[in-house]
Amino acid sequence: MSGPPVDMRQQASTAPAVAPSADVDALLGLIPTRRLYGIPILAATMDEVMAVCAAAVSGRRKLILGVVNAGKIVNMRRQALLRASVMSADLVLADGMAVVWASKLLRRPLPERVAGIDVFEELLALAHREKLRVYFLGAKQDVLDELLRRVQQRFSELTLAGSRNGYFDDAEADSIADEINASRPDLLFLGMPTPKKEIFLASQGPRIQARVCHGVGGSFDVLAGKVRRAPAIFQKLCLEWFYRFLQEPRRMWRRYLVTNTLFVLMTVRELFRRT
Repeated sequence: MSGPPVDMRQQASTAPAVAPSADVDALLGLIPTRRLYGIPILAATMDEVMAVCAAAVSGRRKLILGVVNAGKIVNMRRQALLRASVMSADLVLADGMAVVWASKLLRRPLPERVAGIDVFEELLALAHREKLRVYFLGAKQDVLDELLRRVQQRFSELTLAGSRNGYFDDAEADSIADEINASRPDLLFLGMPTPKKEIFLASQGPRIQARVCHGVGGSFDVLAGKVRRAPAIFQKLCLEWFYRFLQEPRRMWRRYLVTNTLFVLMTVRELFRRT
């Protein structure tokens, strides 16, 4: 579904400037982790996440980001490979408001939602300011082409290290990782669905030389203007899933009915375990 152009005008990051000597481990040591549904989720604000990412780039330290929302948490219970892949990330962030609300109910509060698409845009702004090299992997070729056009227009100081669409077989993963390394990127973004992006990062992440690797799912489509992102009020009320349902009701109703019900049941079970 086409939508109005997404405003990708570079935004001054709210994250504080990070000195080249900043240490990733030292910064992470200042941020607590909450274990929810057996997953260690970083209780970080966007500012803190961006400070850690900036330190990883300046300190040439590998950092693989993972994100979870209600649907992914449910699927992690049923898909061992997805769970192992997410758990292998260097840090896991709460991408969905449902996870933040559940954390407060379970008395393991997360300070805020750190949406994967927002981290994506903040990292693009960082790449613009610091003139970093960026590689984009994912989406259909026409979506990728439009994304690259918009990114280069709005974040003109970053360097496009390379790109590739997301349609490839598992057997090609090694050669794609080699291609990424040959381009010498500072940042790698994967615009692929779950669990493909998580499995790719878990298997190829250790050998990929980008400093920050971030799986952004359908964010390529949003920033390319092909899909509308839910308005802020839907995001705040934890109703992004409902907004997407309104866009594709026939395809999404069964998925959301089952997933949301299971997530509520999982949360109730977690609550009773603590009482």
